[in-house]
Amino acid sequence: MYFTTDEIVFDQVTERELKPGGKSIPVTDENKKEYVDLMIKWRMERGVGEQMKQLVDGFNEVLDLHMISIFDARELELVIAGTADIDVKDWRTNTDYRSGYHDKHPVIQWFWKAVDSVNNEQRLRLLQVQISLT
Repeated sequence: MYFTTDEIVFDQVTERELKPGGKSIPVTDENKKEYVDLMIKWRMERGVGEQMKQLVDGFNEVLDLHMISIFDARELELVIAGTADIDVKDWRTNTDYRSGYHDKHPVIQWFWKAVDSVNNEQRLRLLQVQISLT
């Protein structure tokens, strides 16, 4: 392997250097992290760059950036996608307990009682926090 990648353009395979002189630089144990970093950068910038640009341009065409700048990422997600109705029974059934906790443990019972006492938006925010912690 060398510091290159293949790119398919109109059914033609073209070798692209990930850095200057990449065709003559072999990937070794010593430089494999650099190779992976350059490959990721290439994929993100070139591999999906045009699609991402089109997506961002379309987003900007539909929404005024000044209007959405008041939202953080989670709030913007709620504005765009809406709120799903959280199925507490399904959530509870599919929860994996660890560190000695189980569904009958008093702390877990208090947790589910608290979940039952809040509205759907608050449940959604709690679930987002749980997911981000895992």
